[in-house]
Amino acid sequence: MGQPHFIIFANEKGGTGKSTTAVHTAVALAASGYKVAALDLDERQRTMTRYLENRSATIKREGVTLPQASYAVLEGRTVEEFEAAVDQLASNANVIIIDTPGRDDDIAKAAILKADTLVTPMNDSFVDLDLIGQVDPDTYKITRPSFYAELIWNSRQRRAQATGKSVDWVVLRNRLQHIDSHNLRRVGAALDELARRVGYRVIPGLSERVVYRELFPKGLTLLDLEHMSDVQIGHVTARQELREMISGLDVPPLNSSATLVA
Repeated sequence: MGQPHFIIFANEKGGTGKSTTAVHTAVALAASGYKVAALDLDERQRTMTRYLENRSATIKREGVTLPQASYAVLEGRTVEEFEAAVDQLASNANVIIIDTPGRDDDIAKAAILKADTLVTPMNDSFVDLDLIGQVDPDTYKITRPSFYAELIWNSRQRRAQATGKSVDWVVLRNRLQHIDSHNLRRVGAALDELARRVGYRVIPGLSERVVYRELFPKGLTLLDLEHMSDVQIGHVTARQELREMISGLDVPPLNSSATLVA
């Protein structure tokens, strides 16, 4: 099928909504006609895999047709086994989504090197911002990029040298609060300042909503409102957030007339 587009979700901090965002991205792209394969590198927690397994079970149990990605868990622990798993998925996919574990290891680094789109979800706080940049405690200005930002920078340089391709690094502001605050503005200003130095884009992600936790047992996403009972205005608002997030990822279309569905 040609070279697939790799979307890598990576963040060494837990609790940023990484797997939930990866699942929603996979399903949204599948709904748009892409053949999507999802590879879960966290062989212990398997959050993305469990979500997609629940979705497959719902499709079978309720006899409904839902857009779905193929999925696999990396059982191996070597880079060679990772490469073999990717090759197998690439034979029948034009988008591969990889959910990396919240740790720094050789397989996660190998995944980052494959990224066409590298997505780093983060909560809107200085605790999460510390992953990519250190902040002056008085001025809230960025003092220097963090180790993780330097890791990504080096990986992008290596990929450019090896393949001639650039990497679109996207920092996803998940769990944004619905009210304005000094913290919100300060984090936003620091992110924008650091973006100019290390070259990522900032886009809004998914807000903190109970609905995301409710969707997991059936493997449903915000694309599946017609299969849910008691749909409320919050569900519709959250679906619009999803639409904006998918659009912001700027995944190359299958053809010139393709339109992303969310």
